[in-house]
Amino acid sequence: MKRARAATRRYLPGSPFKPPPPAPPAEQFAVQDQVTHDRYGLGLVIGVEDGNAVLVDFGARQERITIPCAKLTKL
Repeated sequence: MKRARAATRRYLPGSPFKPPPPAPPAEQFAVQDQVTHDRYGLGLVIGVEDGNAVLVDFGARQERITIPCAKLTKL
């Protein structure tokens, strides 16, 4: 039987190993930003919900996408 491991390990200041790299900053979206999505393609941001989600118009459809989303990138 395997034991569950922690998702991230805590860095100890006295450790001889390098500290983990800092997390990259979350991408910020604004209205009228052009974005691309791996599934839906090229789109235009038409709304931002308190930094939690964006509403994107992909032409044929509008999608609400929660952020951070690895498939959504700003152009």
